[in-house]
Amino acid sequence: MLSSHIMLTILGVIFGLAVSAGTFAFLLVIGVVPRMVGKSNTASHAIFYENAIILGGTIGNLLSVFPDIRIWLGSPLLIVYGLCAGIFVGCIAVALAEILNTFPIMYRRANLKMGLSFVMTCMAFGKACGAFFYFWNQMGEG
Repeated sequence: MLSSHIMLTILGVIFGLAVSAGTFAFLLVIGVVPRMVGKSNTASHAIFYENAIILGGTIGNLLSVFPDIRIWLGSPLLIVYGLCAGIFVGCIAVALAEILNTFPIMYRRANLKMGLSFVMTCMAFGKACGAFFYFWNQMGEG
C-alpha cells in the first residue's frame, strides 16, 4: 500500500515536470515574453514577466489539483484572475498566429492594405464579447 503511494507520487512529479517543461518550452518557442517586453518597452522587468508566468502556472496547478482550497478574496480576486488569464491566453493566441503567419496570409487574401489595427481590435473586441456572453449565460455549466 505504501509502496504504491510512493510510486504514484514519484510518477506524478515526473509527469508534472514533463508537462510543465513542455508548456514553458512552447511559450519560449512562440516568444510570448520577448514580444511583451518589446511591445511595452520594459526590458528591465523581463525577469518579472518570467516569474509571473511561473508563479501563475504553479498557483493554477495547485488550484486544479486541490480544488478544496478556499481563496479568501472571493469575487474581486476572481475578476482580476479572469482578466489576467484572458490577456495571457490572448497573447499566446496572437503570438502563435504570428508564428504561423496567419494574419499576413489572411490580410493578403482579403486584399486589406489599410486598417489592419482596426481589424485586430475588432477581432479582440468580438472575442471578449463572446467570452462575456458565454460566462454571463453560464453556458459552461452543462
